[in-house]
Amino acid sequence: MARVTVEDCVDKIDSRFDLVLYSAHRSREMSEGGEILVDRDNDKNPIVALREISEEKVVSKELEERVIESLQTQIDVDEPEEEFIPYRPTEKKSLIEKSLAGEEHSDENEGLKEENKIMNEEELLKAIQDNLDSKKNNRRKI
Repeated sequence: MARVTVEDCVDKIDSRFDLVLYSAHRSREMSEGGEILVDRDNDKNPIVALREISEEKVVSKELEERVIESLQTQIDVDEPEEEFIPYRPTEKKSLIEKSLAGEEHSDENEGLKEENKIMNEEELLKAIQDNLDSKKNNRRKI
């Protein structure tokens, strides 16, 4: 059988660089015991790999994925998230639930309403600065 040439394979894989990567990887797979998809005809693994590519016995997308996987040093594995804890409302109703139900707000909720007011930028910066100052004062002196 005639030897396979690069021109036979370039029709199947556009880039010569990719062709070298794919055929070298496929050749390594065969030397590690991978299944040969064409007749060997006393050829060495690189020639058999090129013949597989030229005869389209190997799908280039699958081969590309295998090459990428072989070159990766860290493989990301999607691990399941920790146990999901469903929200269970408490017996106390929130302000939103009370307002939806049309109930009156108690005095204890008025304090919450004051805390949740909308601040302008200056008030927000002053509150942050006050918070930082109070944390500095509460630190232990060594």
